[in-house]
Amino acid sequence: MSDLLYSEEEEALRAAVRDLLTDHCDAAGVIARTESDAPHDLSLWKTLADGMGLAGLLVPEDRGGQGATHREAAVVLEELGAAVAPVPYLTSAMVATEALLACEDGGDLLAGLASGRRIGVLAVGLHTAPGAAFAAVRVEGGALHGELSGIADAAVADVLLVPADDGGLYAVEAGAVTVTPQVSLDLTRPVARVALDGTPGHRLGDAGTAVRRALRAGAGLLASEQLGLAERSLTGTVRYLKDRKQFNRPVGGFQALKHRLARLWLEVVNLRAAARNAADALATGEDTDVAVTVAQAYAAPVAVRAAEEALQLHGGIGMTWEHPAHLHLKRAKADSIAYGTAGAHREALAELVDLRAP
Repeated sequence: MSDLLYSEEEEALRAAVRDLLTDHCDAAGVIARTESDAPHDLSLWKTLADGMGLAGLLVPEDRGGQGATHREAAVVLEELGAAVAPVPYLTSAMVATEALLACEDGGDLLAGLASGRRIGVLAVGLHTAPGAAFAAVRVEGGALHGELSGIADAAVADVLLVPADDGGLYAVEAGAVTVTPQVSLDLTRPVARVALDGTPGHRLGDAGTAVRRALRAGAGLLASEQLGLAERSLTGTVRYLKDRKQFNRPVGGFQALKHRLARLWLEVVNLRAAARNAADALATGEDTDVAVTVAQAYAAPVAVRAAEEALQLHGGIGMTWEHPAHLHLKRAKADSIAYGTAGAHREALAELVDLRAP
Protein backbone atom coordinates (compact mmCIF):
# COMPACT_ATOMS: atom_id res chain seq x y z
CA MET A 1 0.00 0.00 0.00
CA SER A 2 1.41 3.38 -1.02
CA ASP A 3 1.80 6.30 1.35
CA LEU A 4 -0.97 8.75 0.42
CA LEU A 5 0.44 11.61 2.51
CA TYR A 6 1.99 14.50 0.62
CA SER A 7 5.77 14.33 0.24
CA GLU A 8 8.06 17.31 0.90
CA GLU A 9 8.47 17.76 -2.86
CA GLU A 10 4.70 17.80 -3.36
CA GLU A 11 4.24 20.40 -0.62
CA ALA A 12 6.98 22.55 -2.16
CA LEU A 13 5.25 22.27 -5.53
CA ARG A 14 1.95 23.27 -3.91
CA ALA A 15 3.54 26.32 -2.30
CA ALA A 16 5.04 27.45 -5.61
CA VAL A 17 1.75 27.06 -7.51
CA ARG A 18 -0.25 28.73 -4.74
CA ASP A 19 2.13 31.71 -4.65
CA LEU A 20 1.80 32.12 -8.41
CA LEU A 21 -2.00 31.92 -8.30
CA THR A 22 -2.20 34.34 -5.36
CA ASP A 23 -0.27 36.90 -7.42
CA HIS A 24 -1.81 36.26 -10.85
CA CYS A 25 -5.24 34.66 -10.43
CA ASP A 26 -7.37 36.77 -8.09
CA ALA A 27 -11.14 36.20 -8.10
CA ALA A 28 -11.91 39.68 -9.46
CA GLY A 29 -9.67 39.02 -12.45
CA VAL A 30 -11.26 35.63 -13.13
CA ILE A 31 -14.76 37.15 -12.95
CA ALA A 32 -13.73 39.95 -15.30
CA ARG A 33 -12.44 37.38 -17.80
CA THR A 34 -15.74 35.47 -17.76
CA GLU A 35 -17.45 38.70 -18.86
CA SER A 36 -15.09 39.07 -21.85
CA ASP A 37 -14.67 37.17 -25.12
CA ALA A 38 -11.46 35.58 -23.81
CA PRO A 39 -12.14 33.72 -20.53
CA HIS A 40 -8.83 31.83 -20.63
CA ASP A 41 -5.80 33.40 -18.97
CA LEU A 42 -3.10 32.50 -21.47
CA SER A 43 -0.38 34.52 -19.74
CA LEU A 44 -0.97 32.49 -16.56
CA TRP A 45 -0.94 29.33 -18.68
CA LYS A 46 2.41 30.33 -20.21
CA THR A 47 3.90 30.84 -16.73
CA LEU A 48 2.56 27.51 -15.46
CA ALA A 49 3.46 25.53 -18.56
CA ASP A 50 6.64 27.16 -19.81
CA GLY A 51 8.01 29.01 -16.78
CA MET A 52 7.34 26.25 -14.21
CA GLY A 53 7.37 23.27 -16.57
CA LEU A 54 4.07 21.92 -15.24
CA ALA A 55 2.52 21.02 -18.61
CA GLY A 56 4.96 18.13 -18.99
CA LEU A 57 4.59 16.47 -15.58
CA LEU A 58 3.19 13.23 -17.03
CA VAL A 59 5.58 13.09 -19.98
CA PRO A 60 8.82 11.07 -19.61
CA GLU A 61 12.04 13.08 -19.68
CA ASP A 62 13.26 11.35 -22.84
CA ARG A 63 10.12 12.61 -24.61
CA GLY A 64 10.49 16.23 -23.57
CA GLY A 65 8.67 16.25 -20.22
CA GLN A 66 9.37 16.29 -16.49
CA GLY A 67 8.97 12.57 -15.83
CA ALA A 68 6.83 13.12 -12.73
CA THR A 69 3.62 11.26 -11.83
CA HIS A 70 -0.10 11.79 -11.36
CA ARG A 71 0.54 12.51 -7.68
CA GLU A 72 2.38 15.74 -8.48
CA ALA A 73 -0.19 16.60 -11.15
CA ALA A 74 -2.96 16.11 -8.57
CA VAL A 75 -1.34 18.66 -6.24
CA VAL A 76 -1.25 21.22 -9.07
CA LEU A 77 -4.91 20.52 -9.83
CA GLU A 78 -5.89 21.00 -6.19
CA GLU A 79 -4.48 24.53 -6.32
CA LEU A 80 -5.95 25.29 -9.75
CA GLY A 81 -9.34 24.05 -8.53
CA ALA A 82 -9.16 26.21 -5.40
CA ALA A 83 -8.49 29.31 -7.53
CA VAL A 84 -10.91 28.22 -10.32
CA ALA A 85 -8.02 29.11 -12.62
CA PRO A 86 -9.15 29.56 -16.25
CA VAL A 87 -6.32 27.57 -17.84
CA PRO A 88 -6.49 24.41 -20.02
CA TYR A 89 -4.37 22.36 -17.60
CA LEU A 90 -6.71 19.40 -17.08
CA THR A 91 -7.71 19.26 -20.74
CA SER A 92 -4.29 19.72 -22.38
CA ALA A 93 -1.58 18.75 -19.89
CA MET A 94 -3.54 15.79 -18.50
CA VAL A 95 -6.27 14.40 -20.78
CA ALA A 96 -4.82 15.18 -24.23
CA THR A 97 -1.34 14.24 -23.01
CA GLU A 98 -2.57 10.87 -21.71
CA ALA A 99 -4.23 10.20 -25.06
CA LEU A 100 -0.96 10.91 -26.87
CA LEU A 101 1.01 8.69 -24.47
CA ALA A 102 -1.23 5.81 -25.61
CA CYS A 103 -0.50 6.46 -29.32
CA GLU A 104 2.35 5.07 -31.40
CA ASP A 105 2.84 8.26 -33.41
CA GLY A 106 2.39 11.17 -31.01
CA GLY A 107 6.04 12.05 -30.29
CA ASP A 108 6.47 15.51 -31.78
CA LEU A 109 3.03 16.62 -30.69
CA LEU A 110 3.64 15.26 -27.19
CA ALA A 111 6.81 17.34 -26.85
CA GLY A 112 4.87 20.44 -27.93
CA LEU A 113 2.20 19.86 -25.29
CA ALA A 114 4.80 19.07 -22.63
CA SER A 115 6.58 22.37 -23.24
CA GLY A 116 3.33 24.31 -23.16
CA ARG A 117 4.07 25.80 -26.59
CA ARG A 118 0.97 24.07 -27.93
CA ILE A 119 -2.43 23.41 -26.36
CA GLY A 120 -4.04 20.10 -27.20
CA VAL A 121 -7.64 19.07 -26.60
CA LEU A 122 -9.21 15.62 -26.89
CA ALA A 123 -12.32 16.08 -29.03
CA VAL A 124 -14.62 14.01 -26.82
CA GLY A 125 -17.52 15.60 -24.94
CA LEU A 126 -16.60 16.68 -21.41
CA HIS A 127 -19.55 14.68 -20.04
CA THR A 128 -18.18 11.35 -21.34
CA ALA A 129 -17.29 8.77 -18.69
CA PRO A 130 -14.29 6.44 -19.03
CA GLY A 131 -15.37 3.35 -20.96
CA ALA A 132 -18.58 4.99 -22.26
CA ALA A 133 -19.39 5.26 -25.96
CA PHE A 134 -18.15 8.46 -27.59
CA ALA A 135 -18.95 10.25 -30.84
CA ALA A 136 -16.63 9.87 -33.82
CA VAL A 137 -16.35 11.70 -37.14
CA ARG A 138 -16.46 10.08 -40.61
CA VAL A 139 -13.40 9.34 -42.69
CA GLU A 140 -14.10 9.88 -46.39
CA GLY A 141 -11.40 10.05 -49.04
CA GLY A 142 -8.70 10.58 -46.46
CA ALA A 143 -10.47 13.60 -44.91
CA LEU A 144 -12.60 14.01 -41.78
CA HIS A 145 -16.26 15.04 -41.76
CA GLY A 146 -18.65 15.54 -38.85
CA GLU A 147 -19.52 17.52 -35.76
CA LEU A 148 -18.60 16.98 -32.10
CA SER A 149 -20.11 18.88 -29.18
CA GLY A 150 -19.28 19.68 -25.56
CA ILE A 151 -15.53 19.93 -26.23
CA ALA A 152 -13.91 21.70 -23.27
CA ASP A 153 -11.30 24.40 -23.97
CA ALA A 154 -11.61 23.93 -27.75
CA ALA A 155 -11.56 27.72 -28.10
CA VAL A 156 -7.85 27.90 -27.16
CA ALA A 157 -6.68 24.61 -28.67
CA ASP A 158 -3.88 24.61 -31.22
CA VAL A 159 -4.51 20.98 -32.09
CA LEU A 160 -7.51 18.68 -31.60
CA LEU A 161 -7.26 14.92 -31.11
CA VAL A 162 -10.29 13.63 -33.02
CA PRO A 163 -11.66 10.06 -32.90
CA ALA A 164 -12.89 8.74 -36.26
CA ASP A 165 -15.18 5.91 -37.37
CA ASP A 166 -12.24 3.89 -38.72
CA GLY A 167 -11.04 3.41 -35.13
CA GLY A 168 -8.21 5.92 -35.41
CA LEU A 169 -7.35 9.02 -33.38
CA TYR A 170 -6.36 11.91 -35.64
CA ALA A 171 -4.43 15.11 -34.94
CA VAL A 172 -6.24 18.05 -36.55
CA GLU A 173 -4.98 21.63 -36.60
CA ALA A 174 -7.47 23.93 -34.87
CA GLY A 175 -7.32 26.40 -37.75
CA ALA A 176 -8.81 23.78 -40.08
CA VAL A 177 -12.06 23.33 -38.08
CA THR A 178 -14.97 25.55 -37.13
CA VAL A 179 -15.28 26.10 -33.36
CA THR A 180 -18.64 27.44 -32.16
CA PRO A 181 -19.04 28.32 -28.45
CA GLN A 182 -21.81 26.57 -26.52
CA VAL A 183 -23.53 27.96 -23.44
CA SER A 184 -21.89 26.59 -20.31
CA LEU A 185 -22.75 27.10 -16.64
CA ASP A 186 -19.03 27.25 -15.84
CA LEU A 187 -17.68 30.22 -17.79
CA THR A 188 -14.09 29.46 -16.70
CA ARG A 189 -14.00 26.18 -18.65
CA PRO A 190 -16.02 26.93 -21.79
CA VAL A 191 -17.23 24.17 -24.08
CA ALA A 192 -17.73 24.36 -27.84
CA ARG A 193 -19.04 22.57 -30.90
CA VAL A 194 -16.36 21.51 -33.38
CA ALA A 195 -17.27 21.03 -37.06
CA LEU A 196 -15.03 19.23 -39.57
CA ASP A 197 -15.78 19.49 -43.29
CA GLY A 198 -13.23 17.67 -45.40
CA THR A 199 -10.57 18.43 -42.80
CA PRO A 200 -7.13 16.81 -43.14
CA GLY A 201 -5.86 14.83 -40.17
CA HIS A 202 -2.79 12.85 -39.17
CA ARG A 203 -3.51 9.42 -37.71
CA LEU A 204 -1.80 8.97 -34.35
CA GLY A 205 -3.02 5.60 -33.12
CA ASP A 206 -6.00 3.61 -31.84
CA ALA A 207 -8.83 5.86 -30.62
CA GLY A 208 -10.49 3.32 -28.31
CA THR A 209 -7.37 2.70 -26.21
CA ALA A 210 -6.27 6.35 -26.17
CA VAL A 211 -9.68 7.80 -25.28
CA ARG A 212 -10.29 5.31 -22.50
CA ARG A 213 -6.87 5.97 -20.95
CA ALA A 214 -7.30 9.74 -21.27
CA LEU A 215 -10.80 9.83 -19.76
CA ARG A 216 -9.79 7.57 -16.88
CA ALA A 217 -6.93 9.90 -16.01
CA GLY A 218 -9.24 12.90 -16.43
CA ALA A 219 -11.83 11.44 -14.09
CA GLY A 220 -9.25 10.43 -11.48
CA LEU A 221 -7.46 13.78 -11.50
CA LEU A 222 -10.71 15.76 -11.61
CA ALA A 223 -11.28 14.53 -8.04
CA SER A 224 -8.21 16.53 -6.97
CA GLU A 225 -9.59 19.65 -8.64
CA GLN A 226 -12.87 19.05 -6.80
CA LEU A 227 -10.94 18.57 -3.55
CA GLY A 228 -9.14 21.91 -3.95
CA LEU A 229 -12.41 23.62 -4.75
CA ALA A 230 -14.22 22.09 -1.75
CA GLU A 231 -11.36 22.86 0.62
CA ARG A 232 -11.17 26.51 -0.48
CA SER A 233 -14.96 26.86 -0.10
CA LEU A 234 -14.79 25.44 3.43
CA THR A 235 -11.79 27.44 4.66
CA GLY A 236 -13.16 30.67 3.21
CA THR A 237 -16.49 30.09 4.91
CA VAL A 238 -14.91 29.30 8.29
CA ARG A 239 -12.82 32.48 8.05
CA TYR A 240 -15.88 34.57 7.20
CA LEU A 241 -17.98 33.12 10.03
CA LYS A 242 -15.24 33.93 12.56
CA ASP A 243 -15.26 37.59 11.48
CA ARG A 244 -18.96 38.15 10.80
CA LYS A 245 -20.94 39.19 13.88
CA GLN A 246 -24.63 38.98 14.70
CA PHE A 247 -26.21 39.74 18.08
CA ASN A 248 -22.74 40.97 19.08
CA ARG A 249 -21.05 37.57 18.69
CA PRO A 250 -19.28 35.78 15.81
CA VAL A 251 -21.74 33.91 13.59
CA GLY A 252 -19.42 30.90 13.69
CA GLY A 253 -20.15 30.54 17.38
CA PHE A 254 -23.72 29.38 16.76
CA GLN A 255 -23.94 25.64 17.30
CA ALA A 256 -26.14 24.87 14.30
CA LEU A 257 -23.53 26.37 12.00
CA LYS A 258 -20.70 24.56 13.80
CA HIS A 259 -22.48 21.28 13.08
CA ARG A 260 -22.85 22.09 9.38
CA LEU A 261 -19.17 23.01 9.11
CA ALA A 262 -18.02 19.95 11.06
CA ARG A 263 -19.98 17.65 8.79
CA LEU A 264 -18.56 19.36 5.73
CA TRP A 265 -15.02 19.15 7.12
CA LEU A 266 -15.38 15.37 7.54
CA GLU A 267 -16.63 15.02 3.98
CA VAL A 268 -13.70 17.07 2.63
CA VAL A 269 -11.23 14.92 4.61
CA ASN A 270 -12.81 11.79 3.11
CA LEU A 271 -12.66 13.36 -0.34
CA ARG A 272 -8.94 14.02 0.14
CA ALA A 273 -8.39 10.33 0.88
CA ALA A 274 -10.34 9.25 -2.20
CA ALA A 275 -8.66 11.80 -4.49
CA ARG A 276 -5.15 10.95 -3.24
CA ASN A 277 -5.86 7.26 -3.68
CA ALA A 278 -7.00 7.83 -7.27
CA ALA A 279 -3.91 9.88 -8.09
CA ASP A 280 -1.65 7.25 -6.52
CA ALA A 281 -3.42 4.44 -8.39
CA LEU A 282 -2.97 6.29 -11.69
CA ALA A 283 0.73 6.71 -10.86
CA THR A 284 1.31 3.07 -9.86
CA GLY A 285 -1.22 1.28 -12.07
CA GLU A 286 -2.63 -0.67 -9.11
CA ASP A 287 -6.45 -1.07 -8.91
CA THR A 288 -6.74 2.06 -11.03
CA ASP A 289 -10.30 1.56 -12.30
CA VAL A 290 -11.68 0.95 -8.80
CA ALA A 291 -9.79 3.89 -7.26
CA VAL A 292 -10.96 6.31 -9.98
CA THR A 293 -14.62 5.26 -9.81
CA VAL A 294 -14.64 5.47 -6.00
CA ALA A 295 -13.14 8.97 -6.13
CA GLN A 296 -15.61 10.22 -8.71
CA ALA A 297 -18.61 8.58 -7.05
CA TYR A 298 -17.74 10.54 -3.90
CA ALA A 299 -16.23 13.79 -5.17
CA ALA A 300 -19.04 15.52 -7.04
CA PRO A 301 -21.65 15.66 -4.24
CA VAL A 302 -19.05 16.89 -1.72
CA ALA A 303 -17.70 19.64 -3.99
CA VAL A 304 -21.21 20.84 -4.84
CA ARG A 305 -22.29 20.79 -1.19
CA ALA A 306 -19.17 22.70 -0.09
CA ALA A 307 -19.81 25.37 -2.71
CA GLU A 308 -23.52 25.58 -1.82
CA GLU A 309 -22.75 25.89 1.89
CA ALA A 310 -20.20 28.62 1.16
CA LEU A 311 -22.74 30.59 -0.84
CA GLN A 312 -25.47 30.20 1.81
CA LEU A 313 -23.32 30.84 4.87
CA HIS A 314 -21.85 34.00 3.37
CA GLY A 315 -25.40 35.37 3.49
CA GLY A 316 -26.32 38.24 1.18
CA ILE A 317 -22.74 38.88 0.05
CA GLY A 318 -22.44 35.27 -1.13
CA MET A 319 -25.25 35.89 -3.63
CA THR A 320 -23.42 38.77 -5.35
CA TRP A 321 -21.57 38.60 -8.66
CA GLU A 322 -18.50 40.22 -7.11
CA HIS A 323 -18.00 37.44 -4.54
CA PRO A 324 -16.17 34.31 -5.86
CA ALA A 325 -18.71 31.87 -4.33
CA HIS A 326 -20.54 31.60 -7.64
CA LEU A 327 -17.30 30.69 -9.46
CA HIS A 328 -16.83 27.73 -7.12
CA LEU A 329 -20.47 26.67 -7.33
CA LYS A 330 -20.56 26.78 -11.13
CA ARG A 331 -17.28 24.87 -11.44
CA ALA A 332 -18.49 22.30 -8.87
CA LYS A 333 -21.78 21.81 -10.75
CA ALA A 334 -20.03 21.53 -14.13
CA ASP A 335 -17.46 19.12 -12.66
CA SER A 336 -20.28 16.98 -11.27
CA ILE A 337 -21.15 15.85 -14.83
CA ALA A 338 -17.60 15.97 -16.26
CA TYR A 339 -16.07 12.59 -17.16
CA GLY A 340 -19.23 10.85 -15.97
CA THR A 341 -21.73 11.58 -13.21
CA ALA A 342 -21.40 10.19 -9.69
CA GLY A 343 -24.25 7.80 -10.53
CA ALA A 344 -22.47 6.52 -13.63
CA HIS A 345 -19.34 5.90 -11.58
CA ARG A 346 -21.32 4.09 -8.87
CA GLU A 347 -22.75 1.78 -11.54
CA ALA A 348 -19.29 1.21 -12.98
CA LEU A 349 -17.94 0.46 -9.50
CA ALA A 350 -20.70 -2.07 -8.88
CA GLU A 351 -19.67 -3.90 -12.06
CA LEU A 352 -15.98 -3.77 -11.14
CA VAL A 353 -16.47 -5.31 -7.69
CA ASP A 354 -19.25 -7.67 -8.81
CA LEU A 355 -22.00 -6.08 -6.68
CA ARG A 356 -24.53 -5.45 -9.43
CA ALA A 357 -28.07 -4.48 -8.51
CA PRO A 358 -30.59 -7.37 -8.65
